[in-house]
Formats: sequence, C-alpha cells, structure tokens
Amino acid sequence: ELMVTVAVVAILAGIALPSYNAYITRSRVPAGLEALSSYAMRMEQGYQDTGNYGTGGCRVALPAAANYTLSCSISNSGQGFTATATGSGQLNGYTYSIDHNATRRTVAHPKGVPGSDCWSIKGVTCDT
Repeated sequence: ELMVTVAVVAILAGIALPSYNAYITRSRVPAGLEALSSYAMRMEQGYQDTGNYGTGGCRVALPAAANYTLSCSISNSGQGFTATATGSGQLNGYTYSIDHNATRRTVAHPKGVPGSDCWSIKGVTCDT
C-alpha cells in the first residue's frame, strides 16, 4: 500500500510541478508589459513637450523591470521610437515591443509568435 501511495504522489507531482512552473513564468510576464506601457506614455509626454522622441537616443530614461532588460531606439529623425523588453532568467526567450504608434508586438516567445500585432503571454495566439 505504501508503494502505491508513493507512486500516486510521484505521478501527481510529475504533472503538477511543470504546470506550476508555467504558471509562475506567466505571472512574471506582465511586469515587462507594464514597464513598456508606462515608458511609451512617458515618451509621448516628451514628444508633446518637444516635438520629437529624442535625437541620438531616447529622451526618457528606461525604467527597471524585474526579469527584463529594456531598450529603446529612435527612428525617422526623432519622429518614431521602439521600446523593447527582453526577458532574462526564467523569462529568457520572451521579447515584447511597443512603438510610437502604440503597436504592441510579441517579438519572441518560447511557444511561437502570434501572426498579428499583440502581446501574447501564453504564446501563438493573442491574449484578450
């Protein structure tokens, strides 16, 4: 009886642990998305004040986001920008971006990238 109990517990642990790890990973994704949204808003405020997003570099300092490295690039002579959040650690393989048109893209995802512009937490399809 004890061996049967141990076997059942082992099977349940084998199923539950990967699901739990996936849940924890998904729970960490929104921090980068929130940082990108906030950053885009601050870039727009800077554009309203000066008429451009920056010259030679992004006008607004990049925020810190847990498990992400954020970057920004300027395009079209300061009239456009793209901010990118690249996952690190447990979020390695996740990359998201937002641009001056508020276009949100899933650039990289371990399960695949959606065919349309959106931020996908689960991969392949857009989350609503």
